[in-house]
Amino acid sequence: MNEALTHLEAGQPIVYGGDRIARVPEALAAEFAAGDRLVVVHSTGDLLHVPAAEHHLVDTAVTAAVDAFAALGGVSDEQITAFFDCFATRLGDDSLFAAIAAANEIDVSDAAARGRATGRLELSPAMRSGMISGLQIWRDSTTRRSQQLDVIDHPGWSVSSWRSPLGVVGFVFEGRPNVFADATGVLRTGNTVVFRIGSDALRTAQAIMIGAVAPALAEAGLPAGCVQLIGSPQRAAGWALFADARLSLAVARGSGSAVEQLGAVARQHGVPVSLHGTGGAWLVVDSTADPAEFAAAVENSMDRKVCNTLNVCCVVAEPGNAGNGGGAGALRADGLIEIFRAAADRAAGSGARGAAAIIHELSADDDRLSVEWEWDKVPEVSLVVVEHLDQAIELFNRFSPRLAVSLLSSDARAHERFYNAVDAPFVGNGFTRWVDGQFALDQPELGLSNWQHGRLFGRSAVLSGDSVHTIRMRAAVHDHGLHR
Repeated sequence: MNEALTHLEAGQPIVYGGDRIARVPEALAAEFAAGDRLVVVHSTGDLLHVPAAEHHLVDTAVTAAVDAFAALGGVSDEQITAFFDCFATRLGDDSLFAAIAAANEIDVSDAAARGRATGRLELSPAMRSGMISGLQIWRDSTTRRSQQLDVIDHPGWSVSSWRSPLGVVGFVFEGRPNVFADATGVLRTGNTVVFRIGSDALRTAQAIMIGAVAPALAEAGLPAGCVQLIGSPQRAAGWALFADARLSLAVARGSGSAVEQLGAVARQHGVPVSLHGTGGAWLVVDSTADPAEFAAAVENSMDRKVCNTLNVCCVVAEPGNAGNGGGAGALRADGLIEIFRAAADRAAGSGARGAAAIIHELSADDDRLSVEWEWDKVPEVSLVVVEHLDQAIELFNRFSPRLAVSLLSSDARAHERFYNAVDAPFVGNGFTRWVDGQFALDQPELGLSNWQHGRLFGRSAVLSGDSVHTIRMRAAVHDHGLHR
């Protein structure tokens, strides 16, 4: 007979992973009360405490989203279009946006006082414009809720395949208000969403809900549960959300360790995950590259710190294809390094007046090639000199998060070899910051997935609102005497 967990004792053994034991810390034992929940991460032994109040908040929000998903089947495409139009209009109305801007100013001020980076938190005019543009893209896109993909005819009957909504999407993201507009794109495909946002941006998110999302849902005649914001800054709310088996998909964006933990929680509760944590792009340049193009690629890849920002630059010291000797090749490498330093410093100067970029010159066997440098204003990047292109490929596949990489070379055969050998979903021949759903595909994204844990099954590494779907099948029987 199952019993409820009502208390914990300090030192109490907790079995995880089938054959390992974690011990309950004193602080956890003291805090745990009847009605609380304990989530045991079976890959690490982490003991995650979910207070009853946090669980209740999440349970209420997910229940509303589940109910709203069922109701969306009776909603017209025009109503969903009206939601995006109203959401965008309200963000563009200065008088209505004032309350959102005021909330964001408080968030930014508080984060700065706590020593937190604020570059991604500030709802700048450019970010506001991007949000509006993204919502307008969803407004103007055709419906993807019910599309026939294929039909197979048999004597007396047929089977058709249909693209259909997936369900409730649970979404945990860092303090970036613009993701709000991106993620509501799941409504375009008939899904609903539950958000949990970090404490840095919670006031901003609540203001967006009150001033734009809730009125837009009401005006369009959509259920209020279509978009739910969990009004808690506690990490336990994220754990509770990803442990809810009613989710059809769990999406996490943020720092690597937190995202990994959330992903583990979702997986062990049977919820599919899409993780967008560690990024950091790589740039490989050989001695045949055009110096001006190289400088532009470096500078344009470090204008701000996000997952597709240049993190590691590999300079290939081998001679180019123009018949350079070994000495000339080495000099060429030195010249490229100086071009890199100058371009990185220019990128730094645009972010922090007169600042010099922080450049870590590493050897090819340095484990720090796997480090993603976290910065706000002044770019921080690694530089490594390799002997040949194959070594650069080997280092990328070993140390990178396998997200984005570019090769600068005038050798077409090198580009083909490079594309076939690097294990990354995004491969280019210039700046790395092109990796973005809205910029590259005209589709606002939920996030970008790396291949750190293997290639993705059946979808692009850009997770967009229209990626969130399932396939259903319908049988049309004409001969009712048909049997097997």
